Parts: sequence; C-alpha cells; structure tokens
Amino acid sequence: MERRDFSAPQKWAAEFIGTFWLTFGGCGSAVLAAGFPELGIGFAGVALAFGLTVLTGAYALGPISGGHFNPAVSIGLAAAGSFNPTQLAAYIVAQLLGAIVAGGLLYVIATGKAGAQLGGFATNGYGEHSPGGYNLMSALLIEVVLTAVFLVVILGATGRRAAQNFAGLTIGLCLTLIHLISIPVTNTSVNPARSTGVALFGPSYAIEQLWLFWVAPIVGAVIGALIYRGLRLRGNGGSGSGSDSDSAL
Repeated sequence: MERRDFSAPQKWAAEFIGTFWLTFGGCGSAVLAAGFPELGIGFAGVALAFGLTVLTGAYALGPISGGHFNPAVSIGLAAAGSFNPTQLAAYIVAQLLGAIVAGGLLYVIATGKAGAQLGGFATNGYGEHSPGGYNLMSALLIEVVLTAVFLVVILGATGRRAAQNFAGLTIGLCLTLIHLISIPVTNTSVNPARSTGVALFGPSYAIEQLWLFWVAPIVGAVIGALIYRGLRLRGNGGSGSGSDSDSAL
C-alpha cells in the first residue's frame, strides 16, 4: 500500500495532508456542525463526514503514499506484509503532525465566537466520558473489533483481485459504518492520530484516557492483518507468499 515512484518526503507530505484532512473534516463536523441549533448534522452526519474525508483523501493522495492517514493502519499493513516497516516511524510522525495541526486550527476556529463552549471537543473517552456511558471494557472491545474489521476491509479492497478503482469508496463507507456503530461508545477512534490531535486541545480527561485509543486500535489492526493473512494463505492453498494487497488506494 505504498508507491515506490514517489520520494519519501512526498509520501510523508501526503500522509500529513491526508491525516490533517481526516481530523479537521471529521472532528470539525462534530465540533462545529453536529449540534448546531435546529440544523445540526448529528451522529449520522459526523459518521458520513469521517467517511468522506477518507474517501476523498484516498483518491487524491492514495496514489502518492497509499492513503493510510492512521498509525494503526500503517502498523496493520506492515504486519500483513503490505507495507515496508522501515517507513513506519516516518509515516506515524507525519500522521501525528497532521492531526495535531488540524486539532490546533480547529481549536482556534471553534473558540472564535463569544461564549464558545467546546464540550468534549470531539475527543474519545470511556466511562463517564463515553457519550453513552460505556465502561472501559466496552470501549476496548469495540475499538479492537472495529479496527480489525477496518484492516480486513482495507486489505481486501486494495488487493490485486479486488474490483478496480473502488477501494477508496469501499474504505470510506466502511469508516462511515464504523462511526455509526461506535460514536455512542467511545466517540469513535480506530485512529490514534485522530485521537491525539484533538486530545491535546480538549479537556484534561482526553489525555488521561488517550492510552486506550492507541493500544486498542493498534491491537485491532494487527489482529485484522493476521486474519487477512490467514484468509489469503488459505485462498492460495497454504503456499502463498507476498502480499495480495500491495497496491495503493
């Protein structure tokens, strides 16, 4: 899921921009538009916004970097043999920087009116900080399971045997569905960069609980990668080697 005909700095820049767009567009929809009086987009609108950021980012930037925009995705792809692990650190740094810049810009915009009330600032949480009051175990399970499914979908949609030119649409719709399921539980992470980018500017509890939104997505991504590798090997009669998902988004 990386292109070798672009330089490393070009790939890092694409990951920075893509993660910036995901965080700014998805979290921005939650902070600025979700609860707007009488016209708010609500959970469904926020879920769609996250899906649209990935869909548009994937088609625009995927040909350059692979369109990961998510440290858990990069780690999962490396575990699946679809991404060069020597690029992991640089990709994760670029993703984090993109998300942090997005979170900071969103904070400046959101506080630009008199009496601004940021609330949770689209941060993730569990227990009393879960939108629906779900406990740590529920938050852990849903983040692991949904990230694992996300990786299976990404690997399947970008495989050599997948329908051509539909990967971005498939992955964007999958992320939309993920948000529709889990916004009430954790406000949906499945992406450590997205969580970090707004946690730095949100309420203090977001930093205290941020560990979960690194651990669970990464564990889920690795599980998803291993599941897909098992499926691929079975499909190849147990003798397959190499990646079936080496094309970029």
